[in-house]
Amino acid sequence: MTKELPCVEIYTDGGCVPNPGNGAWVAILVYKGHEKILMGTETQTTNNRMELKSAVEALKALKKPCYVKLYTDSEYLKRGMTEWLPNWLKKDWKGSKGGSIKNVDLWEELATQSQRHKIDWIWIKGHNQHPYNERCDKLIKELLRGKSKG
Repeated sequence: MTKELPCVEIYTDGGCVPNPGNGAWVAILVYKGHEKILMGTETQTTNNRMELKSAVEALKALKKPCYVKLYTDSEYLKRGMTEWLPNWLKKDWKGSKGGSIKNVDLWEELATQSQRHKIDWIWIKGHNQHPYNERCDKLIKELLRGKSKG
């Protein structure tokens, strides 16, 4: 299946200062040596929401089904998609103790967007000299500096 699909690497990151507060998200999509950078800001948000938003927007940007290697430094995002999502779907978006899960709107969108693709969710350690992760982090800091000035 993966050999027939275009292979896209996606590097995502999100941040918020303070947390909660003004936030930013960045996704870098890499396909056949070409890069596309997506980014945005939000007010009154959280780090976790920005991590999820970066993945949602990156997957929405793909025009056709792809094999995706999605790299994130967020264990919340990776574990949510690889460990917690199946149970949330079975329990109608309720947590293990029956309560509502946080950020359900973004989790629902991620679940919908990921159905179109074959995705490997790959965790990478943040602030560990990974070139794309460092670029994402730098862009987030620039966006947040601009947000705080505006």
